[in-house]
Amino acid sequence: METNRYNKGIEVLQQMVSEERLNATVKQMEKFSPDMARLIVEFPYGSLYSRPGLDLKQRSLLTIAAMLASGAAAQLDFHIEAALNAGLTPHEIVEAVMHCVSYAGFPKTLDAMFVVMKVFNERGIQYEER
Repeated sequence: METNRYNKGIEVLQQMVSEERLNATVKQMEKFSPDMARLIVEFPYGSLYSRPGLDLKQRSLLTIAAMLASGAAAQLDFHIEAALNAGLTPHEIVEAVMHCVSYAGFPKTLDAMFVVMKVFNERGIQYEER
């Protein structure tokens, strides 16, 4: 395990998700596949999210758009929570998802919007369009 990238990745994740969410993903994966757990911390968070040039809000927007476009709705709740914790507003998240409809299509965008609604509901966020 490359400790430096792993530790950097954990530091970034601790800024972005709750300890509960971190344990529910990384720690759970460690029990099943330590190598996969290491990869999901080291590569995206220790190597990419920790790079200079974009802040966590910008990276979160890109991640949401990429996951939506690729149809990875099952992982989107983690990243919606991370985006909120990185400082994106609920309106910015909804606008980012809506922006993807013409590029990713209605089915993927609707799937993503239902995930957004679920996360907002779990966090007690009352969303109203402006």
